[in-house]
Amino acid sequence: MQTERLSTARAQSTTLATNKVIRNTYMLLSMTLAFSAVMAFVAMATGARPINWILMIAVFIGGPFLIHAVRNSIWSLPLTFVFTGFMGYVLGPIVTLYLSQPNGSEIVMGALATTAVTFVGLSAYALTTRKDFSFLGGFVFVGFLVVLAAIVANIFLGLPALSLAISAAAVLVVSAAILFDTSRMVHDGEANYVMMTVSLYANIYVLFLHLLNLFHAFSGDN
Repeated sequence: MQTERLSTARAQSTTLATNKVIRNTYMLLSMTLAFSAVMAFVAMATGARPINWILMIAVFIGGPFLIHAVRNSIWSLPLTFVFTGFMGYVLGPIVTLYLSQPNGSEIVMGALATTAVTFVGLSAYALTTRKDFSFLGGFVFVGFLVVLAAIVANIFLGLPALSLAISAAAVLVVSAAILFDTSRMVHDGEANYVMMTVSLYANIYVLFLHLLNLFHAFSGDN
């Protein structure tokens, strides 16, 4: 009887901790997405020029590593907002470029709506089914490396067909990453809500960028 009570207590404690991580993650994610959107609008309103692609990639990759290093300190939250605010500012000129195209508003809104539906749908599936998607970890890691290498290569090659292939692959990899990261919140007892927020934010960001490219390509305005 005592053993059963201890097991029940541990299970309840684990469930409470998991629910806390999930709640804090989505609360912080909502705040960072809102802040990122504000910074994007600021960049658009001020006519900001596109950020150098090397700086963009350096911050996008290096930012999460820096936040991870201080994830348990008081600096984790400010750095998270600095990171997401900067990436939002970077997004401003990109969105402006798409809006300047014929049917630009339809392209942006279509990509935005698809991003929201994809993220909510995949996250809800992982949370409600409670399936363990940890097996996707290797695929996501290798997939991101391949996509990143292809992006850098195509900056110099400038091949439209390769750009579309990269975007299609990125959407697939990011979709797997959303399932993987959401599953981590449920099954990883050591999950840190700040790092989960940063990871999910990065997934949403990459998904939106590549959906913009795909929607533009299939709009017939190339």
